[in-house]
Amino acid sequence: MRSYEKLLLENKAWSKEMVADDADYFKRLAALQAPEFLWIGCSDSRVPANQITGTQPGEIFVHRNIANLVVNTDINMLSVLQYAVEVLKVRHVIVCGHYGCGGVKAAMTQHHYGIINHWLKNIKDVYRLYRDEVDALPDENSRVNRLTELNVKEQVFNLAKTSIIQSAWKNDQRPHLHGWVYGLQDGLLRPITDIAPGTAIDELYQYDNL
Repeated sequence: MRSYEKLLLENKAWSKEMVADDADYFKRLAALQAPEFLWIGCSDSRVPANQITGTQPGEIFVHRNIANLVVNTDINMLSVLQYAVEVLKVRHVIVCGHYGCGGVKAAMTQHHYGIINHWLKNIKDVYRLYRDEVDALPDENSRVNRLTELNVKEQVFNLAKTSIIQSAWKNDQRPHLHGWVYGLQDGLLRPITDIAPGTAIDELYQYDNL
């Protein structure tokens, strides 16, 4: 059996199991999407949002990219954010990184990776801001993990800088922004930063006509 055919068989088995447990499961799921959370996570296959949070389909709206970045020119991410905030009315936006992130590790080098270099520059900018702190750590693993935490912190701040979030804060007092890091070694999520709705940010990033 070819590997992709196994995926199709597993899907059939899963669907059958879900219907056996709850005959109306897919009917309800098809009729409504009302998640409370938007998850912006890393594309790493070892960090699946639903499995590590114990949630079901329909409970988390998910966007993933390399190293869980919030980039102000990324129309894909911004479209997901706008839809989640303005249409789905999510109450929480979570940026979740993970320790041992390959994207973060690559960004700390001077190696040429091709087209991905353009994306990694966003992490390099974070590294530049915190380089003294990160480089003072004793080994590569601790440096990569600390930069992973700092990257999550900066991406949450990037969310707060968007007009999408600021408008929702002004008009609806939501969403709450969270930054977490997932441990591949133990399967645990660790809160790194939180920004409550309406938190004051540097006036350079504030919009006065929302």
